[in-house]
Amino acid sequence: MNDWGRLRLALTVFAGVMVAGTVGYLILGFTLLEAIYQTVTTVTTVGFREVRPLSDAGIVFTIVLILLGVGTALYSLGVLIQTLVEGDLHDVFGRRRMERRINELTDPVIVCGWGRVGRAIAKDVAEAGATPVVVDRDAARLATSPHPIVVGDATDDDVLRRAGLDRARALVAALDTDAGNLFVTVSARALRPDVFIVARVRVDESVEKLRRAGANRVVNPQSIGGARMAAFVLQPHVTEFLDVVMHDRDIEFRLEEVTVAASSPIVGQTLREARIREHTGALVLALREGSGAFSTNPSPDSVLDGGQVLIAIGTPAELTALSDLAATRKG
Repeated sequence: MNDWGRLRLALTVFAGVMVAGTVGYLILGFTLLEAIYQTVTTVTTVGFREVRPLSDAGIVFTIVLILLGVGTALYSLGVLIQTLVEGDLHDVFGRRRMERRINELTDPVIVCGWGRVGRAIAKDVAEAGATPVVVDRDAARLATSPHPIVVGDATDDDVLRRAGLDRARALVAALDTDAGNLFVTVSARALRPDVFIVARVRVDESVEKLRRAGANRVVNPQSIGGARMAAFVLQPHVTEFLDVVMHDRDIEFRLEEVTVAASSPIVGQTLREARIREHTGALVLALREGSGAFSTNPSPDSVLDGGQVLIAIGTPAELTALSDLAATRKG
């Protein structure tokens, strides 16, 4: 039995003793008010005088009532204090510790929803080296989270602020309903116009609504899952290679994106002139312009510009060298 169960039991027994005492004094000839008064002063050991002289039967009954009532009252008080200290106060201090932990994060990824999709997202985010902060209204469900948590409605602005939205690198709306994800997207976009938002969708008709609400990417897990399974059937080796490169952190090669800073020395140079493969060892597979258009297998004469995203493959060390090159200031 938990603390609250013991408290309910103790209060029930205490109330029973009070009722029994009142009934007993009524039988001894007291009025209802006198019986209640006599029971309260006896059980609480206040020590006021008896409202009526007690017969031998009344004295015996009072002795029994004192023994039962005082013991029950002390037990109930002890259980009440224990419940408050170990329950509410524990929750209060626990929330404060969690809030301090979240406030110390500089670029968390907020995951709204701790269902199967939310768990998978948080796991991959954590394995990639980022810190997920999970938001869900179900405290019992969040008890299984190994990541920082915020208990509350993700559509509430204050809850998003407590999750660290002002410092977040991205937010994932992974609630069970499209309407909920729509509200989360609208709230997050209003609070942080520059935050990157990925929204989960169940119905294709909701995709455009989520985009208009401010989602940078809209994902249908069922559709992607089906396409991935079909790809395994049609091109198993290619699909497995991409899957391993993207998600297996133990292999030597990785596929990552690197943004070219406007102050990088390679800005204005062609891929041939930048000699990225020679300087870093990484291989550029595609370029993405600021407009969002991709240039796959780019020509060596492609000119690099600030804000472009390089899709490259290489070892962690090679990709780190490429990131440094793309970010290094001229001169």
